[in-house]
Amino acid sequence: MNGETLYSIGDLARRTGLTVKTIRFYSDRGIVEPTDRNPAGFRLYNIDAAARLDLVRTLRDLGLDLSTIRKVLDRELSLPEVAAAHADALEVQIRALRLRRAVLTSVAKRGSSPEEMDLMHKLAKLSEDERRHLIDDFLGATLGGGHNASAFAAIGRSLTPELPDNPQPEQVEAWVELAELSQDSDFRARMRRMADDEAAEQARSSVGGPSRDLVATVRDHAAQALAADVDPTAPQADQTVAALTAHYANVVGAPDDAELRSRLVARLETASDPRRERYLELLAVINGWPAPESLSPVLSWTVQALRARAPR
Repeated sequence: MNGETLYSIGDLARRTGLTVKTIRFYSDRGIVEPTDRNPAGFRLYNIDAAARLDLVRTLRDLGLDLSTIRKVLDRELSLPEVAAAHADALEVQIRALRLRRAVLTSVAKRGSSPEEMDLMHKLAKLSEDERRHLIDDFLGATLGGGHNASAFAAIGRSLTPELPDNPQPEQVEAWVELAELSQDSDFRARMRRMADDEAAEQARSSVGGPSRDLVATVRDHAAQALAADVDPTAPQADQTVAALTAHYANVVGAPDDAELRSRLVARLETASDPRRERYLELLAVINGWPAPESLSPVLSWTVQALRARAPR
């Protein structure tokens, strides 16, 4: 062998820190083959075998399987390609572990039942594509067809939860609750009705360009009266109600009469569904946004004011 130094399997074990059993295992599978054998038939290895074993140990520590390691050693796969693919796989595992940790932390804090924990786990471990599909299905059922394409896209983005790669337990809790809420058929029907009404009013609008959504308009008119602690049934609320109904009549191109006010009450009662506000609260937690302003007091005040002035 041209004076090349050869090592017994015991020598190789001492040089590499691997056990004789492990080296024999790799040798039997052709991953690190012996260079020669001594007269007694024992395997002998050259210095290249030691370097090959060091690489095998490193790749095994990183979690690669023997089949992939053999392809790397035999140059059937490049090490950068394998490293990139393995890094991607590890990222998926790390994400799953983070979600699992968040679910367990949440269960410990809330004292969840086994059934609730099972549901939380199933919803939390959905892939990003599966979560997107679940929310897209909800938004399609509640908004689809009620707006033009650009408006739907903008509204859809503003209502889409984006669970981060390393979520906090409260974000996982919020995601699970939001996912459950999105599957509530009655909530879906109410949100669809609200979207359809809004779209119909936009189509009939007599003002130039798109008008503000109804909830924002009500807030503009009623917030000041509410802040001043004006009783919605008192005469002091007349001016606020008149301004609101006149604006609404102008938007929808209809007379400011009892029928219009009744329609407005129905619209506001749909908009004041507490599940709608809860959805927005959960969305803010998941996306790391500031907590949204609660509009329930404004909507409730306005409905009371309108009902107090309805014809007897």
